[in-house]
Amino acid sequence: MVDWDVAVSTANRLLRPGPEVSRSEAGAAVRSLLELAGVADGHVRNLTHLEPVGALTPVRIVDRPGWVATNAAGFDRLMGPLIERVTAKRPAPPGRVAATIGPRVTGTQTGLLLAFLAGKVLGQYDVFGPAGGELLLVAPNIVEAERTLAVDPHDFRLWVCLHECTHRLQFTAVPWLADHMRSEVEALVDALELDPKVLRERLGLVVRELSSAVRGRGSGEGLLALIQGEDARAAMDRITAFMSLVEGHAEYVMDAVGPLVVPQIATIRRKFSARRRGSSAADRLLRRLLGLDVKMRQYAEGGTFVRRVVDTAGMDAFNAVWRSPSNLPLRSELADPAAWIERVHGTVPAVEG
Repeated sequence: MVDWDVAVSTANRLLRPGPEVSRSEAGAAVRSLLELAGVADGHVRNLTHLEPVGALTPVRIVDRPGWVATNAAGFDRLMGPLIERVTAKRPAPPGRVAATIGPRVTGTQTGLLLAFLAGKVLGQYDVFGPAGGELLLVAPNIVEAERTLAVDPHDFRLWVCLHECTHRLQFTAVPWLADHMRSEVEALVDALELDPKVLRERLGLVVRELSSAVRGRGSGEGLLALIQGEDARAAMDRITAFMSLVEGHAEYVMDAVGPLVVPQIATIRRKFSARRRGSSAADRLLRRLLGLDVKMRQYAEGGTFVRRVVDTAGMDAFNAVWRSPSNLPLRSELADPAAWIERVHGTVPAVEG
């Protein structure tokens, strides 16, 4: 269904060049990021009271082509079993032309997406890495961002590392998270309607949604409008709640630790937010088409959930969220943390002073 070689080659042709740096500057940036990832990990552990099960997964500093290659391989590992499930549910096998041309077309489309994201992502915890996960820091994007924002490189790099090291600790301290994420994606695939007539109707809906997005209107769901039906929407709600939790948790850690160790955090936050709002018209349009704006609002909701639970009941009470999938917040509970506390704890635990 996807020709990953085509995806990677397409992305590499479209990648923007990174910032100009000398060999010594590049080496210094790599050494700095590796050191600050270690510093950030200590701060994250102290705040969250979480500890990895076994050794921490590695940190890898990558450039934009390296990020593309890693994510294409990760998508392939994740999607391989899912594609088999989709293929088995098809009412009829594809014809010879579709089987030949289709993967190249979707490969090209995927390459366009990878090229766009490769210039934006500062860091990422690759949950589906070959060794069970690894932390990626995209050096050219970090250097470019700190130069554009005119902020202190040490502070900005530590700020980025705090966020990404939180994700690494989540998945290494709570081993079942990765399998849970896979199972939820599988549930979404199982719930999708694959009848050709239904798909045509869904695509018509997406075309109308994209047309509205171009004019600055519409729901902002973009391609997410393809997900219809009660079971599919329920699966998507669970995935959204899960992603909102892990992203919101990382945002909380950045805000809680940052003022203590990143002197310029207020300036960095202000300039980084302004940079995102001031992106080009084409950039904002693509974000709407992909539904990224909707996701950003949901992640902010996740940060508010974590903060309110910790403020009300304490960090150890919040950490009950990691005990089992049944303790993960429901989509409705993200906006009502008290409901989650009541469901999981029965009463509000006393916060130790």
